[in-house]
Amino acid sequence: MLGICRGRRKFLAASLTVLFVPAITWIYLFAGSFEDGKPVSLSPLESQPHSPRYTASSQRERESLEVRMREVEEENRVLRKQLSLAQSRSPSHHRSNHSKTYSMEEGTGDSESLRAGIVAGNSSECGQQPAVEKCETIHVAIVCAGYNASRDVVTLVKSVLFHRRNPLHFHLIADAIAKQILATLFQTWMVPAVRVDFYDADELKSEVSWIPNKHYSGIYGLMKLVLTKTLPSNLERVIVLDTDITFATDIAELWAVFHKFKGQQVLGLVENQSDWYLGNLWKNHRPWPALGRGYNTGVILLLLDKLRKMKWEQMWRLTAERELMSMLSTSLADQDIFNAVIKQNPFLVYQLPCFWNVQLSDHTRSEQCYRDVSDLKLQKQLSELDEDDLCYEFRRERFTVHRTHLYFLHYEYESASDNTDVTLVAQLSMDRLQMLEAICKHWEGPISLALYLSDAEAQQFLRYAQGSEVLMSRHNVGYHIVYKEGQFYPVNLLRNVAMKHISTPYMFLSDIDFLPMYGLYEYLRKSVIQLDLANTKKALIVPAFETLRYRLSFPKSKAELLSMLDMGTLFTFRYHVWTKGHAPTNFAKWRTATTPYRVEWEADFEPYVVVRKDCPEYDRRFVGFGWNKVAHIMELDAQEYEFTVLPNAYMIHMPHAPSFDITKFRSNKQYRICLKTLKEEFQQDMSRHYGFAALKYLTAENNS
Repeated sequence: MLGICRGRRKFLAASLTVLFVPAITWIYLFAGSFEDGKPVSLSPLESQPHSPRYTASSQRERESLEVRMREVEEENRVLRKQLSLAQSRSPSHHRSNHSKTYSMEEGTGDSESLRAGIVAGNSSECGQQPAVEKCETIHVAIVCAGYNASRDVVTLVKSVLFHRRNPLHFHLIADAIAKQILATLFQTWMVPAVRVDFYDADELKSEVSWIPNKHYSGIYGLMKLVLTKTLPSNLERVIVLDTDITFATDIAELWAVFHKFKGQQVLGLVENQSDWYLGNLWKNHRPWPALGRGYNTGVILLLLDKLRKMKWEQMWRLTAERELMSMLSTSLADQDIFNAVIKQNPFLVYQLPCFWNVQLSDHTRSEQCYRDVSDLKLQKQLSELDEDDLCYEFRRERFTVHRTHLYFLHYEYESASDNTDVTLVAQLSMDRLQMLEAICKHWEGPISLALYLSDAEAQQFLRYAQGSEVLMSRHNVGYHIVYKEGQFYPVNLLRNVAMKHISTPYMFLSDIDFLPMYGLYEYLRKSVIQLDLANTKKALIVPAFETLRYRLSFPKSKAELLSMLDMGTLFTFRYHVWTKGHAPTNFAKWRTATTPYRVEWEADFEPYVVVRKDCPEYDRRFVGFGWNKVAHIMELDAQEYEFTVLPNAYMIHMPHAPSFDITKFRSNKQYRICLKTLKEEFQQDMSRHYGFAALKYLTAENNS
């Protein structure tokens, strides 16, 4: 849409006129407070007539001040009475608690704050708006489709949450992609006093698909026209927003504008700021009919109950059919049709000011309005933990819910016809971002990545990715943002998020600091068939090596890699600090192997493997550094997976600075004690779950 008010990113602000500023200022400066209409002195000396400072002059000043304060109080009383009369004439709000499709109410607060932009402007209506009841639910409708739109919605929602004081009910008209992303986001965000309902946008396409539309929003840009039919029948009013809106004030101030509607006014709209509807932008420019400059539909207040009574559906359809006979198509989607209807029925619209001035105050929430609707199971689990336990913070991480934004960037994947496709799975934080381009050059297949980032880092990542030709040329990479919460790196949670959202039957469980050999993707697809992974429980091992050199001429064949091993340019992975981790791979045998060979599990084994997508998840109790992969491989063994080493596959670990978590592990004795405790508890859980067969893990641990 066009106009200053609907640019790429818009800001909403509201101006408040404080009626009692003069009165309150006088009262607090000179009296402090009143009790039963009598002034209370600020100074104890003034209440003591025998004080040396208490003179006839000061007595006269005091009496004069008391007279003035009584006058101010009387002015204040009259103003309050006038305001009360004005509010009593305004219609009261009605609430709707209807739930149509998918809904949830979340319980714990978001730890991130949003710096909202502020736009100052002159409002044509500076009077104080009627107050919104503090526990009244505000309803917001948004049409959202695709990956990019869902990312914009997050910015919009965060700006609303930053300022809001009321419960919110979001009505999201979304396609399948946006619903998957946003449902996970809200479930893991767990914002208090927020409810979300989804409405299937694909089911609404037939309602508007008959309208030719040239606007980039496509068919989704027309769906605001059918909200009276789509939203619950008992929902009386709603604020409708474009995804590229950002609020810089409490949305309740916009909700309160409904009180100002009079007569048959059912639409609250801002005047369009461009000359589009004036028809003078270029020669032969012929826009749809509009009232003056027309109205912008980026922000709409809809009185749904009155619109339904007016037969809105019939009204806009007849108007669209009539205008399309000469206009042939819409240029600005729903905005053209809204304006054509208003041109014929100007009494329908209440004009909103384009900008509001923001009066920032403290952003405390009215806690009494928010019911404790947190997940009872989660609360029960946390309550069972002993806060005096020295490992309490480790145990708590297992139950922490992290806000998660799936498919942060556009994702496309076409499934392979032979059902052999393999997705590379990895996780990373901001300090490993530089590995992404190299991995994309080494692995042409699909990739699923979980990124552990703060809100600010997510925006940095977005700029980094959009500035990279390599990353922007790849659409088969799923980027899933898991937002930071707590003091540990949730490595296994991240792996589980990345594993859960793959589109292939098989996955290669890797780490972000490993580069797979060139051609590994195709080699693994052939191995999947050769070793019948579809019908057997196998874990195919990709042998791991490492280099200490930041610049490495990457070996293009096994023969070249063996030569580099002999020259000391490469080493078997962690041979000098953690030999047990990969010793069972049997590198000596691998050097001459030409066919896959089976190896047995041993204590502390943690190879990188290719498995079916239905393999068990990683255990979330292990965070930061230590035992996160070991526990997973142990569970694969307990479930009787066969470990098979691939003779012509390899991956190489690239050097980097040590992570924060490994530094904590090495320097903090309590960290190591807690890790040992968690290991023992995991092994006990394995014994309980897998019985006698799991006893070998305890024996192996004791002998290692």
